[in-house]
Formats: sequence, structure tokens, C-alpha cells
Amino acid sequence: MRASKIARYGLLVALALALSYAESLIPSPGVPGVKLGLPNLVVVFALYRLGTVDAWAISLIRVGLVFLLFGSGAGLAYSLAGAVLSLAVMCLLKQSGKFSETGVSVAGGVAHNAGQIIVAVFLLETTRLAWYLPVLCLSGTVAGVLIGVVSALLVKRVPEFKS
Repeated sequence: MRASKIARYGLLVALALALSYAESLIPSPGVPGVKLGLPNLVVVFALYRLGTVDAWAISLIRVGLVFLLFGSGAGLAYSLAGAVLSLAVMCLLKQSGKFSETGVSVAGGVAHNAGQIIVAVFLLETTRLAWYLPVLCLSGTVAGVLIGVVSALLVKRVPEFKS
């Protein structure tokens, strides 16, 4: 791997980690599980600027490091499920060419929440949690729009990385 690529990964993973930590400091709006998804700014940026493989690497490295620094086993399961389902959906929609950064981000936000609910249903062995999915879909949509708009601006205005 070239030094420039390693440096690019390091910069983006560090930014995603910092955004994860910053997000943890923001008080909950009173609804459990609702977050802004700030680290997704980096993932959407990487997906559009660097490509699918790099976005996967950055996302999974971030999830692993957040787990090692701040997490628990259950937290890793929720985070990993959300990140994998979210990025898989975002990659498919981006590849279709029919969605903007904002549309891709919204779908990613909703998919992230769906992945977390799926894990919760399995870990807690109850399907009763499915009632909470509409609440999380609404919050994922709102957060996805905000993250998507900012990501689109970043993709447009941040200079190209030199290889």
C-alpha cells in the first residue's frame, strides 16, 4: 500500500473517530438510539471521493477502533450491523446512479437503524422491538438529510487528494 493511501486512511479514520467521540458528547434528545450519525460524513465522503473499497475499509476500521477505545461487545454488534447494512445499501444506491449524495445518505441512515433493530431483536430475543423501527426510520431520515447535504458540499468543495 502506498504511503499516500495510508496517510489518507489515517486522516479519514481519525476524523471519523473524532466525530464519533464528539457525537457521544451530544445529549440524547430523549429518544433512545437517536443520533446524528456524524461519522457517516466521512463514510459518504469516502464513498464518493475515494470509492467503495476505501469507504468499506474506513468504515470498518472506525467501528473496530471505536469498539477498542469506548465500546462493549453488545455495542460492537449494534455498531457493526448498522455500519455494514448502511454501507451495503449506500454502495448499491450510489452504483445505480439514480440517487444523490443526500438520497444515498438517507437510505444509509435508515438502513443503519434497521441493522441495529435486527441485532437487538436477536440479542434480546424479542420481536417487540420492531415497533421502534418507525421512530428510528424517521430519525435516520432527518439525520440522513443533514449528513447528505453536508457530505455533498464536502465532496464538491474539498480539493482532490493527490496520490
